[in-house]
Amino acid sequence: MHRQQEGHGLRIIADVAEMEKWGEETGKSIDDPVLIALIGPMGAGKTHFAKGFARGLGYRHEVSSPTFALVHEYRGGRLPIFHFDFHRLSSASEVLSIGWDDYLDQQGILLVEWADLFPELWPEKSHSILIEIDGNSRKVLYQK
Repeated sequence: MHRQQEGHGLRIIADVAEMEKWGEETGKSIDDPVLIALIGPMGAGKTHFAKGFARGLGYRHEVSSPTFALVHEYRGGRLPIFHFDFHRLSSASEVLSIGWDDYLDQQGILLVEWADLFPELWPEKSHSILIEIDGNSRKVLYQK
C-alpha cells in the first residue's frame, strides 16, 4: 500500500502493480485537459503509471511506451490521451515538428515521459510527477 506524507504529495510506492493502481486513481480524478509531466530515470515506472492512468480515464486497450514512436494516441476514454516520450528528442524544435501545438489544441491529456527535457513547452495548466528509485520502491512527488 502506498504511503503519503501529509501536505507534500509525496508517496512511497512499493511495486509495479501499486504504480499502475495509483496511476488509475489519478486518471479517475482528472476531468480537464492538462499536461502531466512524468520525470524520472529509466526504469522508474513512468510507463506503468501511464497504463494505470489510461485505465482510470476509461481507456480499455493496450498502453505501451512511445519511446520509438515518440507519441501514442489513446481515444475512447473520457478524454483523449496523447502519450509522448521526449527521451530520444534533442531539441524543442523537434518536439514542435511532430505536431506538439496540434496536440495542445485537441483538449486532451498530454502525458509526457521525460518532459523535463523541454519545460519551455509546458502549457500553463501542467502537473508534474517526479519519480525517484529508492531500492525496490519508488518515491513519487505529485505537484499540481
